[in-house]
Amino acid sequence: MFISLGCDKNLVDSEMMLGMLKDGGYEFTSDESEADVVVVNTCCFINDAKEESINTLLELSELRRQGRIKALIAAGCLAQRYREEIQEEIPEVDAIVGTTAIEEIVKSVEEVLSGAGRNHYADLDKAPVVGAKRVVTTGGHFAYLKIAEGCDKRCTYCIIPKVRGPYRSVPMEELLRQAEELAKEGAKELILVAQETTLYGVDLYGEKRLPQLLRALARIDGIKWIRLLYCYPEEITDELIEVMRTEPKVCHYLDLPIQHASDRILRRMGRRTNKGQLSARIRALREAIPDICLRTTLIVGFPGETEEDFEELMQFVDETEFDRLGVFAYSQEEDTPAAAWPDQVEEEVKEDRRRQVMELQQEISYDRSEGMVGRVLDVMIEGKAADEDVYVARTYRDAPDVDGYLFLELDGADPQFMTGDFVKALVTDSSEYDLIGEICHE
Repeated sequence: MFISLGCDKNLVDSEMMLGMLKDGGYEFTSDESEADVVVVNTCCFINDAKEESINTLLELSELRRQGRIKALIAAGCLAQRYREEIQEEIPEVDAIVGTTAIEEIVKSVEEVLSGAGRNHYADLDKAPVVGAKRVVTTGGHFAYLKIAEGCDKRCTYCIIPKVRGPYRSVPMEELLRQAEELAKEGAKELILVAQETTLYGVDLYGEKRLPQLLRALARIDGIKWIRLLYCYPEEITDELIEVMRTEPKVCHYLDLPIQHASDRILRRMGRRTNKGQLSARIRALREAIPDICLRTTLIVGFPGETEEDFEELMQFVDETEFDRLGVFAYSQEEDTPAAAWPDQVEEEVKEDRRRQVMELQQEISYDRSEGMVGRVLDVMIEGKAADEDVYVARTYRDAPDVDGYLFLELDGADPQFMTGDFVKALVTDSSEYDLIGEICHE
């Protein structure tokens, strides 16, 4: 049994380990009562993710103690970061596999089943795994393509460089091999992910190669959509914008995590942009690609954030009108510079500020969604709503699991769409985060 927690980048690691185990002759189950070994790929990015990982390990450790499973393995970021603590506090964990040692998963399973479990780690600057065949867990019609490992930015709130290492791009030929394989298995949408996708290639080729990668991926038969996540605004080049504008397969969708809009807080966060630069980059994107959907993430309650800083952020959100926006209350992560600062913001203040931003964004999202009414869009079918004559679909504006849906209402006979099918839909109505449409027969 395999449990993958945390982000989509972690999910790619899980899919790679599943592929290795499958090639090793192992079978999988989703029922813990049938499993001999349970592997938990953990996350520790923020406190909520850390708690989920710890609670999952504790629940499974009880099964291990009762003898209902033979072995328990912890992998991923939490296991990398807190390996000594896990071994001491949860002795039922038989082995730990670090973030850069995932190719050792088959050996680890063999060892724990023989009663000789040991931990596996590798240097954090180790090159990304290549050649692994994945077991895709997203349904097959879309898949994540992780184009790089690690991060060099070292924002003052973030632990990722300490558990994932420095930025290391995956060679382009390996990414094209993976993409070809995913397309042959039925993937129609590729979602490019990394801690920062926009820096792709700088370490291998001495320059940013994301535009070239996009062009090469777009030539793969079967791929209809290519979506970009985690694009740091300061690294978005005019060349990248031009590729997005001119390449039909690249979705007019961009996720650019800005985190804040107060210059003072941005400096304290260790970010590489100021408010003026953010505004200029967003303006350039919208001028070049008028129908672009912009998504961002924010952190409120960062140490030292004053009411004036927060009001500046609110004004920026109000003026910029992002299509999609997520907001987190600052999480005080130990071993990061910001965690040790004395001017921490009270939890109730952080939560109140998070609520205020989301209420404002809800109004903005409603207006942005309403503006889509009357448009004809290509949508990807995700499935059919239970007991209803409604198909659930996504537009180019909707990344899986984080954005909304388009609900495609049937008028008459059911066309029997399959998951992954593309169909033209006329948008007829909207809510804050979702759209309603009908099949366009024109």
